[in-house]
Amino acid sequence: MAGKISIIGQISEIDREIAMRERVYPREVQAGRMKVGEAEMLLERIHAVRATLVFCKDNEADIRAYVAAKKAGKP
Repeated sequence: MAGKISIIGQISEIDREIAMRERVYPREVQAGRMKVGEAEMLLERIHAVRATLVFCKDNEADIRAYVAAKKAGKP
């Protein structure tokens, strides 16, 4: 297993995966190996993963402060 992967690296990987899916899924639908609804659902899911990662990156300082306060026993 790889070491710690930065959140920016994770977002880059999700972007690569989204681009690949956007190329592959239409061909899979056209060939009858995937239904349109399934392709749409899977793309929605991967975009949601990206949105979560971006939220975490954008709010990293606040998240770290919250976790540190919880560990210190503060409400």
